[in-house]
Amino acid sequence: MIPELGSFCLVLALCLAVVVAVVPLWGSYKNQGVLMAMASPLTAGVFTFTAIAFALLLVVLINDDFSVNYVAASSNTQLPVYYKISAAWGGHEGSLLLWVLILAGWSVAVAAFSKSLPLAMRARVLSIMGMITVGFLLFILMTSNPFARSLPFFPPEGNDLNPLLQDIGLIFHPPMLYLGYVGFSVPFAFAIAALLGGRLDAAWARWSRPWTNLAWACLTLGIALGSWWAYYELGWGGWWFWDPVENASFMPWLMGTALVHSLAVTDKRGVFRSWTVLLAIFTFSLSLLGTFLVRSGVLTSVHAFAADPSRGMFILVFLFIVVGGSLLLFALRAPQVTQSSRLNFLSLENFLLINNVILLAACLTVLFGTLFPIVADALDLGKYSVGAPYFNAVFLPMMLVLMVFMGTSAWLSWKQTRAFNWQRTLLVPALAAMLLGFAFPSVYGGEFNWKAVLGSVFGFWLVLHTVAGAVQKSRLSRRGVAGLTKLSRSYWGMVLGHIGFAVVAFGVIMTTQFSVERDVKLAPGQSATLGDYEFRLDQVSAVEGSNYLSDMGFVTVKLNGETVATLYPEKRRYLASGQVMTEAGIDAGLFRDLYLSLGEQLEGGAWAVRVQVKPFVRWLWLGGILIALGGIWAVMDPRYRKKLVVGRSRSKAQGNLAAGASV
Repeated sequence: MIPELGSFCLVLALCLAVVVAVVPLWGSYKNQGVLMAMASPLTAGVFTFTAIAFALLLVVLINDDFSVNYVAASSNTQLPVYYKISAAWGGHEGSLLLWVLILAGWSVAVAAFSKSLPLAMRARVLSIMGMITVGFLLFILMTSNPFARSLPFFPPEGNDLNPLLQDIGLIFHPPMLYLGYVGFSVPFAFAIAALLGGRLDAAWARWSRPWTNLAWACLTLGIALGSWWAYYELGWGGWWFWDPVENASFMPWLMGTALVHSLAVTDKRGVFRSWTVLLAIFTFSLSLLGTFLVRSGVLTSVHAFAADPSRGMFILVFLFIVVGGSLLLFALRAPQVTQSSRLNFLSLENFLLINNVILLAACLTVLFGTLFPIVADALDLGKYSVGAPYFNAVFLPMMLVLMVFMGTSAWLSWKQTRAFNWQRTLLVPALAAMLLGFAFPSVYGGEFNWKAVLGSVFGFWLVLHTVAGAVQKSRLSRRGVAGLTKLSRSYWGMVLGHIGFAVVAFGVIMTTQFSVERDVKLAPGQSATLGDYEFRLDQVSAVEGSNYLSDMGFVTVKLNGETVATLYPEKRRYLASGQVMTEAGIDAGLFRDLYLSLGEQLEGGAWAVRVQVKPFVRWLWLGGILIALGGIWAVMDPRYRKKLVVGRSRSKAQGNLAAGASV
């Protein structure tokens, strides 16, 4: 009965979503306030029934109802309860339901926290998000119902949740990633609503900025969590493989980064309006493309969910409808809203435009490397593989150039910056960056490494210029250093995000250039050295877990004769599936990680062992956290709320309908 109730809730959610997609939009066209006002309660209804359906899925998973196909495929009685809960998004159908739940949650949040928007604008935004919800609910009910049963015959025991997903990182990684993916539907909906209204003023950019920053911050954390999981769970010691599914989440992040900055320009200066709309469309389109890649079966990856061509075709058609319809609307409306303006070269908006171009080029680079093998295979042009050498050779130089403009933009002002001030204040941080960039990696590595030096120079450039730019702006406020406290939260969010980007870049260059590893054969009691460290395999013992058996190694690590760490690598065999997994033993530190993984067992009780020393690898995820915190801190800027209040007062004076129709 519970699975049928879950399906019924999804049908009800679909019906309400159809009404949300049609009625408020029609009301905005006819200036019918009652119809437009229906958007918020209807959106709440969609969220309520979707949340009930998701809760019912959790119930059947926890109760081991193997008559439900999804439960039989994704869980079993031996699985711990917390992994049964995470199994709700560990497979295709459940993860898609989570996607729709988060989409409905974003819609409810927009309805609840955007009451100061003109009524017609809010109705259009919620209608657009309702249309997206309709598409995904149809996808679930037609091809991917998580409540589908196999009656009267069903297995007495279920399959195992993929052992790769039985990890704390995969409990939090998908929901956080989806919060970012789906969150970009909000700026997309604002952009389309503004186009439908026929007027692209700065208001829509101002309204959508906090939502975009929040979605971007969530996606940043989701990508960082995924990188962290791959590092310690897959046993190879890497943190990014340029896997096509990894790229599927990275491309919206690159485009979303450009969108965040372009929205700031449109809000502050009223320029780049058409460009910002295009970025909003492309960012969400890339999120949908990532969904297609993961669920269509065109890719084979540890991250991929499904291999059903019919599902892939549905998403592909939906993607063409969304992208094609959006671009057609833009083509029809753009001539009416296009604005020409001259930009001074030494202006903040001009440098942000340059940053946008670099980010767009970087995104296209990743898109080409991701799709080229798929397209070539589909056209029978042969089998091609595009891997790390291509991406590192093309993508990384763009990031170095981007860091130059990021650091320089910290000094610039809107409209125009006086050249002599810019030249004078830029010189000292630049010299300091070159000195530190040359000195630190050379001293740390004991020899000159031009790649490490180059990356360090650009990293220090970005940090020093960002900090010095903040000090300079506080002095211009005539409050001295105390003026730092008067800078806006959005500005400090920018500072934190740029420093986080530099920290990530520094971690990448240091761990890439100075990591060392060694593959050895060790029997209990034997040792191997790597650099200044000695790794001794003391013993390997059988350990029984909740749903697996494990061979656990006990490894003592010494530095200069003193014990500095004990590592516990494992080789696990999961009972339900028989799949063997490697669990690395890691001693984590701010400046280095000691990393050891067990390979195959050899003759005589020996084991194949890989030992690694990875300097500054934690800085990758520390920088990601700083970037995300920068986005969240910017969302908390009270100026967003003040501007919305002003907009509300004006709309009250003119009447909600008239104000809404003018947007």
